[in-house]
Amino acid sequence: SCCMNRDTGAEDVHLKVICCGVCHTDIHQVKNDLGMSNYPMVPGHEVVGEVVEVGSAVTKFKAGNVVGVGLLVGSCRACLPCQSGIEQYCKNKIWSYNDVYTDGQPTQGGFATAMVVDQKFVVKIPQGMAPEHAAPLLCAGLTVYSPLSHFGLNRSGLRGGILGLGGVGHMGVKIAKAMGHHVSVISSSNRKGDEALDHLGADDYLVSSDVPRMQEVADSLDYIIDTIPVEHPLDPYLSLLKVDGKLILMGVIKSPLQFVTPMVML
Repeated sequence: SCCMNRDTGAEDVHLKVICCGVCHTDIHQVKNDLGMSNYPMVPGHEVVGEVVEVGSAVTKFKAGNVVGVGLLVGSCRACLPCQSGIEQYCKNKIWSYNDVYTDGQPTQGGFATAMVVDQKFVVKIPQGMAPEHAAPLLCAGLTVYSPLSHFGLNRSGLRGGILGLGGVGHMGVKIAKAMGHHVSVISSSNRKGDEALDHLGADDYLVSSDVPRMQEVADSLDYIIDTIPVEHPLDPYLSLLKVDGKLILMGVIKSPLQFVTPMVML
């Protein structure tokens, strides 16, 4: 995509894209899996770029800064979520792409040469951090970090499970290990065992069809981050959780999930 023909508003940061991660949501949107895609579309929402220009009301950023942008580029600023600093729940938030910006033009994402973003949705990338290392943190990394923080799980000594080892699963292992957790990766086959244990530093690897091993781990996990983006049963994984354990659902799935309520009640 070429540079966008968009003016930089008072609150806007105009950036030249350096790199952009590929997230499963980009694939969902390209294929119209969620039934909401508008074409032509330029996806990409794990964006690192260099600031080219800032609007007159922008104070935190200046030309030459290396910055990051995630899934949002704007919000209404007036609703309760916006006033409470949780703009991601704004009903009129503006997605990085497949949406309409404040000037009425379609938003286009990070698989482009440039982006214009409301300053509230821009973050500084720390000096010395490689842009290609920072980019996946802006969606996949945050997707995992946010619930761990929200549910008070960002402390050391916990035992967690990462269900599925795609992009979010990779980040789940790395962030949970960085928080000092014992991490078990749970997968449907042996295929990713070496990757999980040797490359990512997981402590254990479970194949979900291995009934004796699954029973061995029953009632032992403080949380499971479920990253599987297709329909799957929840019951086998609920049984791995301790009392008051958390099953955190991260996969975007179109069909309703099913489980028997006693699994949760008990």
